[in-house]
Order: sequence, then structure tokens, then C-alpha cells
Amino acid sequence: MPESRRVAVLGGGIAGLTAAMELAERGYDVTVYEANDRVGGKARSMPVDDDAGDDGLLGEHGFRFFPAYYTNVVETMERIPDGDGRSVADHLVPTTETLIANTDGEGAVASTERPSTPREWLDALQPQIAGGEVPRRELAHFVSRLAVLLTSCDERREQEFEQQSWWEFIDADEMSPAYRKHLAQSTQSLVALRPEKGSARTVGTIYLQLLLGQLDPNAPAERVLDGPTSEVWLDPWHEYLDAQGVDVRLESPVTAIHSDGHRVTGVEVDGETVTADQYVAALPVDVLPELLTPELRRAARSLSGVERVETAWMNGVQFYLDRDIEVVGGHAVYVDSPWAITSVSQRQFWADHDLEARSDGDVEGVLSVIASDWDTPGVLYDKPGRECTREEAVEEIWAQVQAHLGEDTLPDDARVSHFLDPELSETPEGLRNDSPLVINTVDSLRNRPDPDTEAPNLAVAGDYARVDTDLATMEAASEAGRRAANAVLDATGAAAPRVEVWGLEEPRAFEPLKRQDRLRFRLGLPHPGEVGHDAWQLSRRLRP
Repeated sequence: MPESRRVAVLGGGIAGLTAAMELAERGYDVTVYEANDRVGGKARSMPVDDDAGDDGLLGEHGFRFFPAYYTNVVETMERIPDGDGRSVADHLVPTTETLIANTDGEGAVASTERPSTPREWLDALQPQIAGGEVPRRELAHFVSRLAVLLTSCDERREQEFEQQSWWEFIDADEMSPAYRKHLAQSTQSLVALRPEKGSARTVGTIYLQLLLGQLDPNAPAERVLDGPTSEVWLDPWHEYLDAQGVDVRLESPVTAIHSDGHRVTGVEVDGETVTADQYVAALPVDVLPELLTPELRRAARSLSGVERVETAWMNGVQFYLDRDIEVVGGHAVYVDSPWAITSVSQRQFWADHDLEARSDGDVEGVLSVIASDWDTPGVLYDKPGRECTREEAVEEIWAQVQAHLGEDTLPDDARVSHFLDPELSETPEGLRNDSPLVINTVDSLRNRPDPDTEAPNLAVAGDYARVDTDLATMEAASEAGRRAANAVLDATGAAAPRVEVWGLEEPRAFEPLKRQDRLRFRLGLPHPGEVGHDAWQLSRRLRP
């Protein structure tokens, strides 16, 4: 093995493991340094009872969700053997429906199965984009705003819509409470991002991807795993990397990155200096800024903006139940929950995960819940999640879910135990989140580095890197890992084939309109749809 092909991957989350896998398969000598006791980052599973270990119940930061536009991460999963003659991608199972739940009624159920007729497609989309309550004229206005985004060129999206919030873009202040509830604020439960802060480019683009996924005849609209994430995906991945010769070192936190002002010269790992020829920084967005020395900033100038990237909280709790309460055959979205809560009832998908055997017969069901707004007062204690204790946060989340489903569906006596994300720790001021989530706020794109940095031997892999999948997701992390691997290949002049990377796809039928808009943008002209929109806004302002 030539010395120039030694690579140190700093971080063993989805991005770091992806880069390690691609480079190892191309003959590189790869070492991964991971701070935790298992790989996977936010995606990993953890024993609920340390004494029982992996043979007992497993908890997670939150349920795993694979919408139709996830391409990079699924292709990686297809190449990882599960140990039973299949790939880990075979452990992805489609959902059948989504529940849009309200506190004042039964809510609506939308099918996530592939529609076979236009009528079925409209029936599936109506609850998701309208909630059955939005006035038709406002729904038409919302669709017109999506049409503007869908027919805009990339340059306009990056230079105009990046500077505008989603809330402003869809005129939420001018619309009814139902419009704001179902079309503006509902995005927060999907991306942990307040619509008032998220850029129209990011939120709108991902919103389109989720809607277009309902139309794709080649992939389910959404899938989930058929067991705990580490058990059916991450542990087999670790084993596959071992077989490829990757040295995965757990409980090895990176505490410093050394640079001579031009390139990286070494890293401190748990008090020891280690060196390599190439480095891939796959560290969390809240860790990397702490390692930016003046020398490293000179070597990789684009990293300086990372410390200005904002984060939010998106954390989960698993409720273990003495009965299997399916709720719905997929995701439930609790639209009246102040903490922007969603859930998945896991037992129906975990065919080979015997909850009863892992709990001495006490547990038959598990409801996995994610809360995405920790800044709004709740219904039980009238204070934000950040100000709660761990127990208060659990009780608050339970109360908000129960308020939507009703005590008959989700009775208190069904609870056996729970597992709250351990990254939430108590302080005298409230909770501290040791694993926040990147959020793409207005004008934040310029703060995010390309995977290929200015330092000749440093690449960045993380969901905060500048990639096409512009949202903190497993797909963005996988794309960043692939692009970082290509940066290493380019830096070392490797003859090996470059890693294939997929961006976000939109219907080709709109390409002619995008080309026309690109010409208008270069001439300094607005999008045609914005001309009518400006007139609409003026009429609203002049209305008595």
C-alpha cells in the first residue's frame, strides 16, 4: 500500500462511514475515529438497559425515515451484506399511509402507496397539503408558489429564494390560520426548521421532493426499517468495513486538528497525535468549529463559516407499551402539537424484532416519537422543552400525542417504560442538547463549505456541507461522504473510478421553463410568476 493512500476519517456517522467505504473499496488504507462506543452518529441504536446490552430493548434518537428521493444512502445500503444473504437495503419496508391528526377531530389519513390513477394521487395529496381545511383560493395560491419554485432556475433559487424565508415566500401572514397551520407550520415536523427562519430555497425544494415522491412509480413514497437501525443496518455496515480492511476505532474522540497554514499535519485523538496523508472531517457541526485554529482557518478558509451555521433540536423518545397500538400504517403527524410532533408505531414493521423476548414479556409495542420544536410552551407544564427536566419532557410529549389520539386509543395504563434521547441532559437552566441538528436558515448557504476544501489534504463530509440534498438528513450525509471521497481521489490523482453521486431530480418537463427563467435571470428580469405575485401583494396592501 503506497504511503500516499493513508486516509483518516474523523467521525463514524453516516457521512464518515460512506467516505470510508468508498475509499476502502478503491484500495485506500482507511482508519475511522469515532467518539461514541458504536458507529452511526445520530442514527445509531442504544441499549435501553446496559445490563441487557443488545439482547434487550434498543432505543434511538428517533425513527428512521426514507422518502422516495433518498438515492445515495439507499444505493450504499444495497451494497452492504446483511449476513443472511441479502443486503441491508432489503430491510427497508414501505409504509401504506400517513395520519394527519388534530386535537379536535379524527384527522385525515393519506395513502402513501403508489397511486395508479390521477384521482388516487389527488386523494393522497389532499390531506398532506391541505389538511381538508384550507380555503380553495388559498390552496391555489400555495400551488402557484410551488409552481414558481419548480420552474425557477438554480441561479434564481440560490441568489433570490435563498434570501427569503419560506414563510414570506408563501405569504403566510396574509392567509388564514388553517393555511398557516397546514401549509406553513407543518414543515417544522418534517425538517425541525421554523418556516419563519428556513430559506424558501431549502424548505421549498424539499417540500417539492416529498410531494413528487407521491408520483414516482419506481419507488415507494416512503420507507422505514424493519428493525432497530444498528441491528439491521449499522452493525452489518461495521462488519463490512472490517472485511474491507477499514480500521474503525471506537471511543476515539478527535480533540484537535493541526495545520501548518497550508495543509493538515495531524490530529489529536484522545490525547494521541495521529497522522495520515489525507483527512476527511466528518465531525458534527457543533464539534468542528471548536477545532478551527488560526492555522486551519488559513489552510481551509471556507471552514470559517461553519461556526455561523445554526442548529435546532429534533429529538425522540420511544414509549414501550404492553400492547401493540398501530395508530396508522406509517407516520402520524400531530398538527396541533406545539412541539411539532410526529411518530411511527414500530411493531408493525419490525417483523423479526421480538419485543416480548427482549423485555421478559412485558413489552408488545413501541411508539417512536420525535419532537421538533423545543422553544414553544407545551400543553402540560406551559414551558418550552428546553426548560423542562427529562421526565417533564417525556410526560409533555406523551400528553401532546394523547391529546390527538385520545385516551381510548392511547391509554396511560399501556405504558411500560420509555427511552428518551440520551443526548438531552439536565442542567440547572433546563435541558442541554449534545447532538443538535443543522438547519438551513435564510442566507446560510454561503456559510457551508464544499466537501473539497482549499487545504489540499482535507475534505469535509457532513450534512452541513454544500451538497444538492440541501437539508440535514441521512441522504445529505451520504451525498457529502461520496463527494468527500471524490475529493480524496482527485487530490491523490487516483486512477480509480470516481464515486457516483445523485442530486435531487425534478420532472424534466419543467426544464424548458427553467431555461427560459435562466435567461430572464441573467437579464435581470423577474420570474413571470413573480410579476403577478407582486401585483397580488400590492392589492392586498391597498385593500381597506
